[in-house]
Amino acid sequence: MVKHIILWTLNPELSEEEKMAVKAGMKEGLEGLVGKVPGLIDAKVHIDGRLASSNADVMLDSTLESPEALKNYAVHPDHVAVADGKVRPYTVQRSCLDFEI
Repeated sequence: MVKHIILWTLNPELSEEEKMAVKAGMKEGLEGLVGKVPGLIDAKVHIDGRLASSNADVMLDSTLESPEALKNYAVHPDHVAVADGKVRPYTVQRSCLDFEI
């Protein structure tokens, strides 16, 4: 299995209300991919409880069946639609950590 962890920083030009709406959309979109994208076992998007010591706004913690499943997830049309519609337009920084478990 593979863990796929992403941290995003939202565009600082967004208002607090916009940030809340964007985070909710990211959570709904990414967690909604479970059952749609083959090999995606679990996806949790953390948007609440952020402490002031944080330097990221949103975290995706996902589990996939294999490295091959991760490659397929990256190009799956449903994932690309969420990334292009709910994530990329609103973020300014992305960090990724993928590792086998």
